Amino acid sequence: MAVSRICCVLAIFFSLVLGHCVLNIEATHHVYRNLQTVSSSSSNQPYRTGYHFQPPKNWINDPNGPMRYKGLYHLFYQYNPKGAVWGNIVWAHSISKDLVNWTPLNPAIYPSRPSDINGCWSGSATILPDGKPAILYTGIDPNNQQVQNLAYPKNASDPYLKEWIKIPQNPLMAPTRANGINSSSFRDPTTAWLGKDGHYRVLIGNKRDTRGMALLYRSKDFVHWVKAKHPLYSAKGTGMWECPDLFPVLSKSMFGVDTSVDGPFVRHVLKVSLDDTKHDYYLIGTYDAKKDKFIPDTGFQNVNSVLRYDYGKYYASKTFFDDAKKRRILLGWVNESSSVADDIKKGWSGIHAIPRAIWLHKSGKQLVQWPVAEIEKLRANPINWPIKVLKAGQHLQVTAITAAQADVEVSFEAKELEKAEILEKWMDPQVLCSRKGAAIKGGLGPFGLLAFASKGLKEYTAVFFRIFKYQNKPLVLFCSDQSRSSLNKNNDLTTYGTFLDVDPYTENLSLRSLIDHSVVESFGGEGKAVITARVYPTLAINDEAQIYAFNYGAADVKITRLNAWSMKKAQIN
Repeated sequence: MAVSRICCVLAIFFSLVLGHCVLNIEATHHVYRNLQTVSSSSSNQPYRTGYHFQPPKNWINDPNGPMRYKGLYHLFYQYNPKGAVWGNIVWAHSISKDLVNWTPLNPAIYPSRPSDINGCWSGSATILPDGKPAILYTGIDPNNQQVQNLAYPKNASDPYLKEWIKIPQNPLMAPTRANGINSSSFRDPTTAWLGKDGHYRVLIGNKRDTRGMALLYRSKDFVHWVKAKHPLYSAKGTGMWECPDLFPVLSKSMFGVDTSVDGPFVRHVLKVSLDDTKHDYYLIGTYDAKKDKFIPDTGFQNVNSVLRYDYGKYYASKTFFDDAKKRRILLGWVNESSSVADDIKKGWSGIHAIPRAIWLHKSGKQLVQWPVAEIEKLRANPINWPIKVLKAGQHLQVTAITAAQADVEVSFEAKELEKAEILEKWMDPQVLCSRKGAAIKGGLGPFGLLAFASKGLKEYTAVFFRIFKYQNKPLVLFCSDQSRSSLNKNNDLTTYGTFLDVDPYTENLSLRSLIDHSVVESFGGEGKAVITARVYPTLAINDEAQIYAFNYGAADVKITRLNAWSMKKAQIN
């Protein structure tokens, strides 16, 4: 269950009354029960997405238990049926044939037993050897302890999996004085994997003081679980580990494999959602099945140097193996950047990112992510630019598409590398993007796309590259600049960024942006880095939005490819 800090209840109350309090919203454990019914929906909803997953109203956060079963994709997710802030959490349930269009079903899991009476929090689905799915999830008991529960489908022959039965032995894993587990830091079981010894393994997120860890439990029958003496992996100073995930990736293939697969041809990925930073980090390494240990290639010595799935707004992600197309799919929650007061006014909060295929890059050093191919079914009105030179200081409008709901792919060639600015010392890339945003002229860059741009460019969200020279080598900065995304300054206007592992001497700089009313999901370097931004323009909404390719650097760059499409609306819930 993704957890965060939020302003106090009193602050929210006054913000609703006065309408101008700035509140930073994230998932929270504080339940504002008296505010749950305040939510109202407006006929004017310029920020609702057209093809990103979201329910018709109310709060949504973590994706839970994704799987493919009897030809259907199942997505469960944390949902508040009573309002647009966190609370009253159930497992909502939607199904799909293509990961794009989704049909809602009734909630699958909701508080009904002592072991989950105060909430049904995040968890995962495991397909057992007999083909039957099982869900492990965190429940909150009458003492507000976090405990782990098991549910099976009432009718395994039902492809819709409409009803789930909680077993009478619940809870199966609980914090006790003997095991020394903090009852408020024990949550989010992973998909289980089956070892060669015939025992299942599962991870539970945990912390001890400031040491984050993935606790390991083993079971012969999936019902009786025993805590291992040592965690699978832990790291000092990282705080609570939420929504852990461990999965294998093939060392020389884009195909995915089942979670239980192991051998010399795979590496393993350990991903954790750090409650302290609200980001998802991953480590690539080796899983020692005999010792039940994860040995990362590079550890958590410095959180800022650990790779992330997404360098923008993205959290509480989860993967599953799609056995139909032999791929591993990544799902994640994208929180709002608006105030809680604004969320309550519009009647909803939160979306999910477009499902991404994920695999190990051929270098073995990082993962690659790319939107699932099925999303391309929504493309319409294609445009294609011939090769164009983008002069220094120039911006060109991308016309003939629906700019507020689009898919844009562009590739840049930068040849005048001698004009790159010199970076004297290493700097946090997000800080560097903030100091050298899209409006700051550079030597080689900024160049990229202006999304949600208004006429006269009073508003825009810039996604761009800037090339530096660092230690006599080119260094590519990849940024998503929200600083001018809205005239509403109550929004979070954070600028995001990371360094991109590409060599501009030998590679063009590619960018793909999925633009959808209040989200810009951008893939740099053919998916080597992803930045997701939530933006709420006041001018550049619906038909008033525009898209530009731009170059505000001192050197010309060449657009070698620009393809863009309007995106049709998906059928979602």
